[in-house]
Amino acid sequence: MTRLDEAACIEDLRALARRRVPRPFFEFLEAGSYAQRTLRANRADLEAVPLRQRVMVDVSERDTATTVLGEAIALPLVLGPVGLTGMMHRDGEILACRAAQAAGIPYTLCTPSICSIEDVAGAVARPFWFQLYVMKDRGFVRSLVERAAAARCPVLVLTADLPLMAQRHADVRNRLSVPPSLGLRNVLEMARKPAWTLGILAGKRRTMGNFAGHAGLTADVRSVAQWVGTQFDQSLSWNDVEWLRGLWHGKLVVKGILDVEDARRAADAGADAIVVSNHGGRQLDGAPSSISALPAIADTVGSRVEVLFDGGIRSGQDVLRALALGARACLVGRAYVYGLGAAGEAGVARAIDIIRRELDVSMALTGVRRIDEITGHVLARYDRRFNPEEGPT
Repeated sequence: MTRLDEAACIEDLRALARRRVPRPFFEFLEAGSYAQRTLRANRADLEAVPLRQRVMVDVSERDTATTVLGEAIALPLVLGPVGLTGMMHRDGEILACRAAQAAGIPYTLCTPSICSIEDVAGAVARPFWFQLYVMKDRGFVRSLVERAAAARCPVLVLTADLPLMAQRHADVRNRLSVPPSLGLRNVLEMARKPAWTLGILAGKRRTMGNFAGHAGLTADVRSVAQWVGTQFDQSLSWNDVEWLRGLWHGKLVVKGILDVEDARRAADAGADAIVVSNHGGRQLDGAPSSISALPAIADTVGSRVEVLFDGGIRSGQDVLRALALGARACLVGRAYVYGLGAAGEAGVARAIDIIRRELDVSMALTGVRRIDEITGHVLARYDRRFNPEEGPT
């Protein structure tokens, strides 16, 4: 399979991206932390949730539209924040945002993006969501919030589960850097991917755009990565969420919630929504899968905040499973970035359409016509006490 129009599923896009993107950046996207147990659990536990087939139900008219945080969207999907997206394809953040907006769903720009907030805002038709890391330099954090507000971002997504970065072995082995280090192995990798290399060279930026110009970081791009590495803040607390709530007048989402008590604390601190997430298996290895944590959290705080889901989504069936277990919508990361690496904006559009079509068909085959009809009844052997070893019982 060599052509985008032959891509039938997200795995096909992954195969295309793997051939077109240099190994250090492809493996940066793929890797989980340490032994990658949580990364694998995210997929395995989703796949273990069985769907309930129904027949003889009139499903001739179906609608995948819903709302998230007061925004009407075409399907319950958000393109989530992914760092260094612009190293998967030239101007990757801009292209992904355009594809999301064309599909009628939100796009979330990541703090360590290649294209800056202003780059993306100047190149797309409508505002987008912005993801924030709270770093030690609170003055810089304040400036990022102000820049997001100036770009009319309606939603600020605070990532709470990265007070320090867990090790991803592939990044160590590949000596990942932005721009790529010029060691022999990386030079050979780039030589084998000429379309990628020429594209990146022609792009707007080749380092993390949101940090350009801060603390004298423009002259030496490697100093950007070094500075960011010193800025993860191990003193991060719920007081910082309340501080941000005072600064930010739009919707506030706290991402990285796996524990019921943390979900309560996020609601108490003024969050409008939470994202049940383990950072794609890239932080605490051995943490539970996102889908196994979802039902209890949704039951506990679902009446107070909107509950979003992130962790292993690769299909419309996965979206259906997460909605049935209490999510209002799902964030996807790797799934759409595979499309970006495969074919730029057209690849992201293809990834979104694959998930949309799979969700639509799966709704019909489980006997539902609208998103608000998706509840636990679409699952076989359904029970809110999800056991990842046995599936719903």
